[in-house]
Amino acid sequence: MQNKLIALRDKITEEIQQRLKDQNLACQVNLDNAVAEIKEGKKYTKINAGSSGKYMIDNTTQEVFGIKAYGVVNKGHRYGTLDTINNYYWGNYKAQRKVD
Repeated sequence: MQNKLIALRDKITEEIQQRLKDQNLACQVNLDNAVAEIKEGKKYTKINAGSSGKYMIDNTTQEVFGIKAYGVVNKGHRYGTLDTINNYYWGNYKAQRKVD
């Protein structure tokens, strides 16, 4: 699971930073705040970007969820699993399913 988490972390960072560059918002502060990091927990692993929480991954099912507040999972916002991260665009405020 660790390799999949790293792949998601890197994808989030890359896509957010690319969006910032495309929108001419790529100052160093914005690029630094777009770097995602992994925070492991007992039940959920968190993915943060800068100082903000972004996603929570269920450690058992590997499902990716949005958050209601930091550390509070929002099961109504499900973004596939760690195996389907390429089906989503991660560069916006919340992930968007790619159109086939």
